[in-house]
Amino acid sequence: MQTPTNRTALVLGATGGVGGATAQALLDKGWKVKALTRRTMPADGPIQWIKGDAMNAADVLSAATGVHVIVHAVNPPGYQNWETQVLPMIDHTIAAARAVDARIVIFGSVYNYGPETFPLLREESPQNAPTRKGEIRVELERRLEAAAISGVRSLNLRCGDFYGPRAGANWFAQGIVKPGKPLRVMHYPGRRDLGHAWAYLPDVGATTVALLDQEGRLDTFERFHFDGHYVTGNALHAAVSRVSEHPRLPLRAFPWPVVTLASPFSETMREVRKMRYLWRAPLQLDGTRLHAFLGSVPSTPLETALRATLSSLGTLAVGVSPRL
Repeated sequence: MQTPTNRTALVLGATGGVGGATAQALLDKGWKVKALTRRTMPADGPIQWIKGDAMNAADVLSAATGVHVIVHAVNPPGYQNWETQVLPMIDHTIAAARAVDARIVIFGSVYNYGPETFPLLREESPQNAPTRKGEIRVELERRLEAAAISGVRSLNLRCGDFYGPRAGANWFAQGIVKPGKPLRVMHYPGRRDLGHAWAYLPDVGATTVALLDQEGRLDTFERFHFDGHYVTGNALHAAVSRVSEHPRLPLRAFPWPVVTLASPFSETMREVRKMRYLWRAPLQLDGTRLHAFLGSVPSTPLETALRATLSSLGTLAVGVSPRL
């Protein structure tokens, strides 16, 4: 139910998965939402769309006028151009947040961590990223922590792999199932008996808003881990099979050799290959601190979340009810 509020948020990346889910959660709780995008968007609707680019500092600052929160959920698509875009974009967000006294929200990545920290990632786990993309994410968070010294507030909600309606580019929608066609086979990138952390986007959005509702209790530089769903490949396959009403759904290994062969010709494939280490060991986020802080963390049952996701991706066969 929507509750009245005079709070306004600017969402960078509202056309993407986690940005879109957070924008919707904010709207559901009565926030006013502005969103910066390079696309031409409808003038009507609940979101105030502003034409601009997160790579342009003036665009971000102008869009941030009058806001209380800046949700920084923007990343270069296809794993490309991180070297030239990720850090300038967070610098522009920090500058805008400082100018208007807004809290920044980011969604931290597991890329920050090396295998020595597995299987359980805590807020205080050392961040020794083994890839360049991980190093960039570590530096992004370092800049937020440095900005906190001068009073720029931030909130980092670290999540596992995203999935859900409108999930955009993610492992579930692009590597595990094939969107747009009835489900015939499921691929899995890691060992089937190992657990992996998943974050259902509507739960992430609702959790973010719940944290923002506790502004008076948040530190200037705040960090929480969102535990989400921790399931093995076998358990995920069983749940997808039940939801899709496909009891004999084949489970096959993700085609890593194809990724390797394509790597010399595709920056995206090269970067996907570098993330394979995240699937070679159990990977779980410790949500103890988040649960203690909120008391109750939004959590949709796994099969309910998968049904909504598969329905959104157009993979449920004719006759299978989405039951959303």
